[in-house]
Amino acid sequence: MKGWVLGSGPQSDIILSSRIRLARNIADIPFPSGLNSEKAEAIIYSVRNSLSKPESKLEFKDYIMRKLSPLERQCLVERHLISPGLSKNCTRGAALISSDELVSIMVNEEDHIRIQTILPGLQIKKSWEIASDIDDLLEQSLEYAYSENWGYLTSCPTNVGTGMRASVMVHLPALNITGNINKILQAVAHIGLTIRGLYGEGTEIVGNIFQISNQITLGRAEEEIVENLTAVTKQIIDKEKEARRVLLESNRIQIEDKIWRSWGIMKNARVMSSQECMKLLSDIRLGVDMNIIGNIPTGLLNEIMIEAQTASIQKSSGKELTADERDIIRAEMVRRKLDN
Repeated sequence: MKGWVLGSGPQSDIILSSRIRLARNIADIPFPSGLNSEKAEAIIYSVRNSLSKPESKLEFKDYIMRKLSPLERQCLVERHLISPGLSKNCTRGAALISSDELVSIMVNEEDHIRIQTILPGLQIKKSWEIASDIDDLLEQSLEYAYSENWGYLTSCPTNVGTGMRASVMVHLPALNITGNINKILQAVAHIGLTIRGLYGEGTEIVGNIFQISNQITLGRAEEEIVENLTAVTKQIIDKEKEARRVLLESNRIQIEDKIWRSWGIMKNARVMSSQECMKLLSDIRLGVDMNIIGNIPTGLLNEIMIEAQTASIQKSSGKELTADERDIIRAEMVRRKLDN
């Protein structure tokens, strides 16, 4: 396991990761929905060549969607290296992923190119700087579809302008326990941000983990988007920390009981669904962050979160599994990792 999962960063007790995604299209070529196979291959080739220049600071590995099994594609989704949309595009899509797994370039998803950088903790600005450098590198040899009036042209109108989506993956259990989470989410929505689940648009919220990102890409500079999301995220961090303080002061025994019960189940369960695993991990992560449970690295909890997902469980087993078999193997994996 590499990348943001095992990394550490500022405010990592609440912010799991910071991500920047830039949507770009090549001028005078139909959007991916209208591409034929020949054009799609040509775009993959052009992006690969652009990333192979001597000035590139990263090494990339190619993942051609049609050459991967559905299970392999879903594992990349679970590790947040590609989107669910690219996973489903098994005829024309590809991903070029850096060796450290902090950068992935998705090709022929909804747009010709989607540059993604994902770092641990609250590092939105640094993620943007890395993405911008890669964007500049690609633009040296690729002519982007761009309008002086509208900015970067994209397949979906909601991405026109900067083409940027900045997001943070946040763990907010105390706000949920204290009943204040809905107020926070409603306030965030009123200032032009959107709330999504663990794997982005259309996915559910599990384990008290939310993705918060900008909604508006037109009429705002990239730096403004980064600064706005960073400022809002810091306010959310303060609210979550305050909720944790209140829990310790007013309900310490109850919250300790909740966390240690979850610890007991995680350490001893013989059957565990993915939903239950995410819920228990949330409690244990909270216990670690509040110094109720010690000596558990955050990276280990992130690793369990990823490896407990359906495709990852099956890949590690080397075969297709029934739901009951997955639940048994998941519990075994969790016990093993917590015992090491």
